[in-house]
Amino acid sequence: MSKSVVLPPWLVLDPILRDWLLEDLGRGDRTTNSLLHQDVTPGSAKWIAKASGIIAGLPVAARVFQLLNEKVSFVAVVPEGAKCELGQVVAEINGSLDALLIGERVALNLAMRLSGIATLTNKYVEQIADLSPKLVDTRKTTPGLRILEKYATSVGGAINHRMGLDDAVMIKDNHIAAAGGIGEAITRIRYQIPYPLTIEVETETLEQVKEALKYKANIDIIMLDNMPLDIMRQAVLLIRQQDSRVKIEASGNVTLETIRAVAETGVDYISTSAPITQSKWLDLSMKILI
Repeated sequence: MSKSVVLPPWLVLDPILRDWLLEDLGRGDRTTNSLLHQDVTPGSAKWIAKASGIIAGLPVAARVFQLLNEKVSFVAVVPEGAKCELGQVVAEINGSLDALLIGERVALNLAMRLSGIATLTNKYVEQIADLSPKLVDTRKTTPGLRILEKYATSVGGAINHRMGLDDAVMIKDNHIAAAGGIGEAITRIRYQIPYPLTIEVETETLEQVKEALKYKANIDIIMLDNMPLDIMRQAVLLIRQQDSRVKIEASGNVTLETIRAVAETGVDYISTSAPITQSKWLDLSMKILI
C-alpha cells in the first residue's frame, strides 16, 4: 500500500454488512443448514487468486465471517494493498464450517469488487507517479457501496474527493446556470456555508476561468472540465499568475492513455471515475480444506 489507508469504523460498516448477509441468506441457507449443525463442525479454507492484481477489502471480508461467528480466524497472507499473483494464496480462514460456507459469497464479492477497483486505480497512479499531480476519485459510485469503493481507490493510491454533497461545495455547470452566472453562484454560496468548507468551481472555457478568478478570495479550487490540452495549459498559467493559492483540478475523459499528458499541464489534481466505473472484478476463489 502506497500510503496509510484508514478503513471506516465497524460502527458504520456493520449495519451495511449485515444487510448484505441478510440479502443473501434470506430465510436460511438451505444447503448448509441441511448438511451441518450450527457452530459444531470445524473447518478451514484458503482464498486463491485467479488473476494478478492489487488486493483490497480483506479486513471487510474477515468481518463478514466474524459477524456470522466471532470465533472465525481470517489471516491475510497477501497484505492489504499488496499485489497478488495468479494462483497465490491470498488468505487462510479457520472456524465453524457453516459460517465459512454461509459467508463465502458476500465476502468474496466484496473483496473481488474492491480489489478490481484498487488494481485499476493503481495503474492510473503509476502513469503519473513521477509527477506532482495527484489522482482523485469522484462520486460516480455504486449506490450503497460508495464508502467501500472509495476506500478501494485509496488502497490503490488515489486521494478521495468529497464523500458526499455535504463534504464540500462544488459549483458545477448546472449550478452556474441555475444561479445566473459564476460570480452570483460563488457570492450566494460563500455566505451561507460553514467557514471550513472549501469551494470548487467548474469551468469549461478560458472566459469562465477569468470570471472565477474575479472571485478568487472566495474560492479554493478551480476545475478545468473537458478542456483541450492547449487550453488547459493556458488556464493553468493564468491561474498561477493571479493566485498561487488556488488549487487546480483537471477532469473529463481521463484515460490511461491521456492521464500523463494531463498531468504535464501542471494541474494539482486529476479526477476520474474510471477506476470505479470501468474496473473489472479481480477473480478470487475459496477452497474448503477437508
